[in-house]
Amino acid sequence: MADTVETGSGDTVSRPRKSSWTYIGPGIVVAATGVGAGDLVATLIAGSTFGYTLLWAAVIGCVVKISLAEAAGRWHLATGRTLFDGWAGLGGWTTVYFSVYVVVWGFVYGATAMSSSALPIVALFPDGPGLRVWAVVTGLIGLVFVWFNRYAVFEKVMTALIAVMFVIVMYVAIRVAPDLGASLAGLAPVLPDGSLLYTLGLIGGVGGTITMAAYGYWINAKGWTDSGWMKVMRLDNRAAYLTTGLFVVAMLVIGAELLHSSRIALTSGDRGLIDLGTVLEDRFGATTAKLFLVGFFATSFSSLIGVWHGVSLMFADFVERMRRDRAGGGAEPAGTAEKVAAGDRERSVPFRAYLLWLTFPPIALLFLDEPFGLVVAYGVLGAFFMPFLALTLIWLLNSERTPPEWRNGMLSNVMLAAAGLLFVVLCVQQVREIPW
Repeated sequence: MADTVETGSGDTVSRPRKSSWTYIGPGIVVAATGVGAGDLVATLIAGSTFGYTLLWAAVIGCVVKISLAEAAGRWHLATGRTLFDGWAGLGGWTTVYFSVYVVVWGFVYGATAMSSSALPIVALFPDGPGLRVWAVVTGLIGLVFVWFNRYAVFEKVMTALIAVMFVIVMYVAIRVAPDLGASLAGLAPVLPDGSLLYTLGLIGGVGGTITMAAYGYWINAKGWTDSGWMKVMRLDNRAAYLTTGLFVVAMLVIGAELLHSSRIALTSGDRGLIDLGTVLEDRFGATTAKLFLVGFFATSFSSLIGVWHGVSLMFADFVERMRRDRAGGGAEPAGTAEKVAAGDRERSVPFRAYLLWLTFPPIALLFLDEPFGLVVAYGVLGAFFMPFLALTLIWLLNSERTPPEWRNGMLSNVMLAAAGLLFVVLCVQQVREIPW
C-alpha cells in the first residue's frame, strides 16, 4: 500500500508506507534477464584460469551495476519521464544510434537467445528434436507468453526462474567444496599476468546489457512512477545486483574448484555450460548434471523472455516518442512513466511488432551462417551501448532536466564516470576482436 502526499510545490506523489522487501520485483527481473549463459561461461573460464584471484573484480562489478541501474531508475522516478524521452532531449544523434541499434541487435540477439535456451534441452533429451527445432519452439513460447501476459504475471514467472537458477548454482558451488581461505584471499586486488581483460570482463560483463536501461521501464510497469518510490527502488536494485554478485561468486568457485585444479578447458560461449555438465556428471553423477542443465535452461530462458518483454517496452516508447515529434508535440515534461504503468505500452502495436521482430526474422539465422556484415554491425553497436548508457546518464542527471534534489552527488558521478571509462575500454577491446 502507498500513501499519496502533497509536496511543497503542490504536486502529489505516492509514498509507500515503508521500504519493504515485499515490494521487490523489477530488480529480480533485471537480474534474471541480465545474467545469460554466455556470462556464466566467461566467469567460469576466469575461475578456471586464475582460481579465486579475481574474486575482487566480481565484487566491484556488482557495485558498478548497482550504480548504473540506480541512476536509470532515479531518472524515471524523479522526472516522471522514461529514459528514451531523456535521451531524445540530448539531440537527434541518440535517436539515430538507438534506431539502428535496436533493429540490428534484436535480429541477431533473437537467434542467440533461442539457441542458448535450446542447448540444455537438447542435452537433457538427446533423442528428441535437434537444436534448431528446440530453438524455434523456445522462441515461440517466449513470444506467446509475453504477448498475452502483462507485467505482473511476467514478474512472477521471472521470479520463479531466478529461484531455480539461484538454488541450483549455489547447490553446485557447495558441492564442489569451496576453499574459504583462498576465496577470502581473492578479495585482495591482484592482477596476475594476462588477467587484465578477464578482470575488465568480470567487472563489466555479467548483467551488463541493454536490460539495465530496461530497468526503469520495469519499475514503471510495476506501478512506481514518482519519487515517493525512490527508497523502495534502491532496495530493489541492491537486492537484484547482490543476487547477481552471488551468481558470479558461485560460478567463480565452480570454475576454481572444479576446473582450475584439474586444468579442464571449456568451450567458449554457451556450449561451455554443456562441457561443464559433462564434468559434473563425471564428478558427482547424472542427477547433479541434469539439475545443472535445468538451471542452465532457467538462466537462458529467463534472459529470452526478459529481453522479449523489456526491450519491446523500450521500443514501444521509442516509437511513441517518434510519433510525438512528427506531430510537433515535442518532449512531455512528465507523464510518460504513467503510460508505462497503465500498461499502454504493453498493449501497443509497436510492442507486439518488436516481439515479432525478435522471434521470426532471427529464425532464418538459425538455419544460415550469420552474414559477415551483420556480425560486424552487431558487434560494434553492442559494444557502444554500455558506454552510451553510462555517459548519457551522467549528462541527464547533472542537468536541469532532473529536479535538484535528485541530481547526482559526488559518489554517483564518480561511480558513473568509472563505469563509463570501464565500458569505453571494453568497447575498444570488443571492436578490436570483431572479425573485420
